[in-house]
Amino acid sequence: MGILSYIFGALLILISIAIIIVVILQQGNQKGVGVISGGADTFFSKNKSRSIDAFLSRWTKAFAAGFVLFVILLNAFAYFNVA
Repeated sequence: MGILSYIFGALLILISIAIIIVVILQQGNQKGVGVISGGADTFFSKNKSRSIDAFLSRWTKAFAAGFVLFVILLNAFAYFNVA
């Protein structure tokens, strides 16, 4: 294995950790829980959470695409004995 494989492997690990962190930061879609607990959401807090969730959702998709790309690259390197 060459240095390029180690670099892409390290990037794969970093992207994997980033995916885990971004997914953990997202809120669950449990509707009706606020009604049971008595918490009333205002209009602004609902929009704030939606924008944060949309932001995290976009980053999850970007990290997932990067993860797939690096897995394909590492497999291609291993198959063709590159680097």
